[in-house]
Amino acid sequence: MTVDKQYASDIEVILSHKHDNGADLWTTPDKRLIKGAPFSTLESVMYLLELGMEPTESILKESAELIFSTWQENGCFKLYPKGSIYPCQTIHAANTLCHMGFASDARLQKTFQHLLNIQYVDGGWRCNKFSFGRGPETEYSNPLPTLTALNAFRFSNYCNKEPALDMAVEFLLEHWRIRKPIGPCHYGIGTLFMQVEYPFRNYNLFMYVYVLSFYNRAKEDKRFLEALAALDSKTVDGQIVVERVVPKLAALSFCKKGKTSMLATKRYHEILQNLQINRLV
Repeated sequence: MTVDKQYASDIEVILSHKHDNGADLWTTPDKRLIKGAPFSTLESVMYLLELGMEPTESILKESAELIFSTWQENGCFKLYPKGSIYPCQTIHAANTLCHMGFASDARLQKTFQHLLNIQYVDGGWRCNKFSFGRGPETEYSNPLPTLTALNAFRFSNYCNKEPALDMAVEFLLEHWRIRKPIGPCHYGIGTLFMQVEYPFRNYNLFMYVYVLSFYNRAKEDKRFLEALAALDSKTVDGQIVVERVVPKLAALSFCKKGKTSMLATKRYHEILQNLQINRLV
């Protein structure tokens, strides 16, 4: 494990929730891997990775096996034992596994192709679930699942080579202009979006700029540069200050609200590095 000693207590807190949902590895006995937020299986794994835990650690190897146990032959992930399989569920599972180093796994290769096959006409990904009713705004894709899909795809050979991903990038860049809540789940760009949230969980400015910075289609676009400037304006002495964190994570030291975060700043520096590489090409 390469976790810095200062984050050892954060690791302990996350591990202390391992059985909250009735089974091991933050899940339920029937493998509901996204139940129990913010300490669901998929989220808890992402926190541990963010804190520097290696995917080769036994708990993460077991977690990877658990996630893969929900993989279906058509490339989907069935994160609930009953009911429909929604694109967002497959996207979040794939994203977690990609961060764990499995992007080249044959199963995920099939998942990538599945996601490209079901991409919506506007370039994003969209679930046919209308919790807020139907209206003109629900004819759009859902921005957060689309951003999360791009976060997964950046680990793949499709990144900056697949035109379909450029369409997804364009969809998200256009949302910077639209601003209003769109998609069946009503993701908007307003006051909450503009607050720097960390770790990456929800649709917000920091995650938006971070993920898009990996895509050449976005790097020189005026809309992206406006979003980057907005993020830059929130830094203090070149460091990221966490403006919003889900209350149940408030006790963790790496994401204290109102404080600078070394790990969040590391992600910010990745953004700058991505843009510098692009300008040198």
